[in-house]
Amino acid sequence: MGTEDRAQTETGGVATAAASILSVRDVHKTYKLGRVKVPVLHGVDIDVRPGEWVTILGASGSGKSTLLHLMGGLDRPDKNEGQRASIKFEGTELTKQSKRALDRYRADDVGFVFQFYHLLPELSVVQNVCIGAMILHGRIGYMRQRQGTIERATKLLERFGLGHRLKHRPMELSGGERQRVAIARALINDPKLLLADEPTGNLDLKTGQSILDTMIEYRERAGLTMVMVTHDERIAERADRVIRLVDGRVEGVPDSSIMGSEHPPA
Repeated sequence: MGTEDRAQTETGGVATAAASILSVRDVHKTYKLGRVKVPVLHGVDIDVRPGEWVTILGASGSGKSTLLHLMGGLDRPDKNEGQRASIKFEGTELTKQSKRALDRYRADDVGFVFQFYHLLPELSVVQNVCIGAMILHGRIGYMRQRQGTIERATKLLERFGLGHRLKHRPMELSGGERQRVAIARALINDPKLLLADEPTGNLDLKTGQSILDTMIEYRERAGLTMVMVTHDERIAERADRVIRLVDGRVEGVPDSSIMGSEHPPA
């Protein structure tokens, strides 16, 4: 991406060109801790274009993980009088979907990568990757195409440098290797949207950089849309567009530490 293109994409929460694949409007979220209400998000508006990598940058407690969960249909926004919360994926209003429809959305259209790998310790590496396909197709449907799924999982793992680890258990892997398995699992169903929650946050600097390079290379080749949350500005500066979240609110334009002096605000 050239300097001019990059400057045009770094405009805060709302995208200014092309149709959005993901649209968030007036989203509020409050949690209850006993009798205490804890507001986390306050009227968030965000658009993400197809094929774009958007990083949501914020400190711990800024609401960025909560926002990612709402985008992925893992939670629902508040429904308060006077608020018109809307989260749309390819024009479909997620806030009005049934639990079953959201389950299908997550299985078919979205891949998740978390800071903690959430691998099943009793399964092999290749079996962990295939779990996503089993969730999407059901046990019977999965068994009908089991061999093809295993072959696809194997190719992903080989692409991520884990071809020699197919039959190993998660506990036999390093942290970086486990995260690569988690990424392959997120991609097994060829999702349109990848949501990554601090994917390098549990890794050392060198390993985290390698994991990020792996994700970037795959995203660019596949034309995948990616939303990543992080507190690390070194990661954020590599994205197409940075959205800064402060105390549950989107700041309009990233500051110069993200954009760099050669990329003035558009």
